[in-house]
Amino acid sequence: MPLVRVSILKGKPPEYRHAILNNIYQAMREAFNVPEEDRFMTLTEHEESDFVFSPTYLDISRTSDLIMIQITANNTRTLDQKKALYARIAELLVKNPGVRPEDILINLVEVAKENWSFGHGIAQYA
Repeated sequence: MPLVRVSILKGKPPEYRHAILNNIYQAMREAFNVPEEDRFMTLTEHEESDFVFSPTYLDISRTSDLIMIQITANNTRTLDQKKALYARIAELLVKNPGVRPEDILINLVEVAKENWSFGHGIAQYA
């Protein structure tokens, strides 16, 4: 059950934003074997003053088209699965909506299965 949060600068059209979410979901289905309908995602647009990043950290040249992706998921994936996820997200976002790979930042937050409640106040995975 990944929970995805995406942050971008304000001003992109709906098609651009939808492509981001759809492609991240596709990558998670492929690389993390996420089940169909296991889709919980938000995309937040920020004013320039509220979207702060280094344009050169680790010698990667970033632009204002930076997409910050944070994925919270169970701590059950291998290193190879994580690398495959990062690569597939970048591959898909480069194709559609046309993001430069340098402008894709991904952060994976791993949690224990019992740290989820999908509703009713019940820890369904515990």
